[in-house]
Amino acid sequence: MSGNHPTNFQGDIFAAITAAIEAAVPGAKVAVSGGGGHFEIQVISKSFEGQRTLAKHKLVLGAIAHLMQGDGAPVHAVDRIDARAE
Repeated sequence: MSGNHPTNFQGDIFAAITAAIEAAVPGAKVAVSGGGGHFEIQVISKSFEGQRTLAKHKLVLGAIAHLMQGDGAPVHAVDRIDARAE
């Protein structure tokens, strides 16, 4: 679901999301799709082994929390998270 979400973010939002998650999740392989403030994120990492879905999602959302703050935030919503171990 994409729409027109105004943002003051300058740069490549896909790269910013990817870099933030890679910094927070050891060995993560990240794929980001979407636009208009709505994104879908896939993260594959061995560090997710044995973790419950909620814990994995909290880690991913925590990594990009700074991109979701404020009225002009570039990330308005994460419509889908696929976080799993390799």
